[in-house]
Amino acid sequence: MTTDSWINESLYPDWGQRFLVTRELARVKSDFQDIVIFESSSHGRVMVLDGAIQITERDEFVYQEMLTHVPLLAHGSAANVLIIGAGDGGVLRRVLQHKNVKRAVMVEIDGEVIRLCKKFLPGIAGDAWNDPRADVIVGDGIDYVKRAQDGSFDAIVVDSTDPIGVGEVLFTDEFYQNCARILTANGLIVNQCGVPFMQADELRETSLRRKQFFPYVTAYVAAVPTYVGGFMTLGWAAKSAGLTTVPVAEIRARADAAGILGTTRYWTPEIHAGAFNLPPYIEMHMP
Repeated sequence: MTTDSWINESLYPDWGQRFLVTRELARVKSDFQDIVIFESSSHGRVMVLDGAIQITERDEFVYQEMLTHVPLLAHGSAANVLIIGAGDGGVLRRVLQHKNVKRAVMVEIDGEVIRLCKKFLPGIAGDAWNDPRADVIVGDGIDYVKRAQDGSFDAIVVDSTDPIGVGEVLFTDEFYQNCARILTANGLIVNQCGVPFMQADELRETSLRRKQFFPYVTAYVAAVPTYVGGFMTLGWAAKSAGLTTVPVAEIRARADAAGILGTTRYWTPEIHAGAFNLPPYIEMHMP
């Protein structure tokens, strides 16, 4: 449906952004959230969940590459990866780019997100849905981590909405405790922690929760244009020391061996290393 109307993001009550909608592609109320997908002249196709911009075709690579390549290359030998959320398939696609990954389990609670993204945003996931290493489950990620075996994953990537509505349960003590249990001895978990300029409490509180169950907790940053407010933080919790300080030369060698080097539009070995150097206004919110 051609509209030439505007859609206003409602993430913050007193500040935000808006997009000119050239064509509305889908407007669905699922069992979990309101989903809108539309075309824009500036950012290509855009998905909005409960009034908050989730992904655009134009800048999705920034978030997806940093959420995926940083933990997997820092780990160095992650063979079994668990993805929570990420119904657009972009994280799954990046995880499966790594040659050493043998199994990628993706658990997305809202099957409508997967269905609509396959139909209207197919380029984000590419062929990832059909990769034999992928196990895509429409279900509750909280329940999955409760039931998963101890030490069954090397890395967990959580791509959720903010800690409100359907994404709220992915920021609880119980969730992080179970994540620690199902990770291997060198395992780690990453998740989005919001834009600290506007969501400092999200970063602080989530970091405190993770610190109860992981000895090494920090965050790293990525500049995603459509996540307004400056740097977005990606929360980091690991069982082993030293994963955030792997030398650039080693990260480059790992990326080359994994088949990542030269395939990215934002991530580089240098950006990887620098992303853990937090500006003071963000560092002050870390525990």
